[in-house]
Amino acid sequence: MRIIPAIDIIDGKCVRLTKGDYDTKKVYNENPVEVAKEFESYGIQYLHLVDLDGAKAKHIVNYKILEQIASKTNLKIDFGGGLKSNEDLHIAFNSGARQITGGSIAVKDPATFEGWLNTYGGIKIILGADCNNEKIAVSGWQEESDMNVIPFINAYESKGVKYVICTDIAKDGMLEGPSFDLYKRILNESKEVRLIASGGVTSIDDLNALEDLGCEGAIVGKAIYEGHILLRDLETHL
Repeated sequence: MRIIPAIDIIDGKCVRLTKGDYDTKKVYNENPVEVAKEFESYGIQYLHLVDLDGAKAKHIVNYKILEQIASKTNLKIDFGGGLKSNEDLHIAFNSGARQITGGSIAVKDPATFEGWLNTYGGIKIILGADCNNEKIAVSGWQEESDMNVIPFINAYESKGVKYVICTDIAKDGMLEGPSFDLYKRILNESKEVRLIASGGVTSIDDLNALEDLGCEGAIVGKAIYEGHILLRDLETHL
């Protein structure tokens, strides 16, 4: 299973939120490039980079940071947050993203998102299925839709999606463990999907349990920044 640390960006700084609430912002480092380099120094190969300014603005904002991390490390970066247009997508890929994650756009503008899938394929385009009470949330998690997460994933699986990042917002930043039951049901009902779990990962035991479930990857954020999971302990897990 791939271990994928997260860097969330607001005002060019590495931050974490709790349950996606911008008012809970905590700055962990003024220089996200330093954070990315530290990840790489411990053998990490992947990075989940989220443009929280972009999610709020509804267009890409922090592409320069993406560019710097991509040029100064060999991390394979998936990038998301505010990608709403073909131009946003071109900027993200041209700035060094290996994959992009589309969440809100897959709900609000499915024609554009399906166009991306058709153009770039299901390897480069990840479906972001972030949910609260199993309802898909959009616009930087500021709005809840009426779509249930599992039918949402299944519908896009039939349209070529291969990778899904699923965050249970209620678990995000809470350090109380992931939504194992939800992930188990997703994997049972979406046989071909490569599921990347996100939200609530707190310990190496959580990572082992997600791997046992069959998750393809796990995103780890606050647990690293708060010292619950040490980068040196992840080295043996890679």
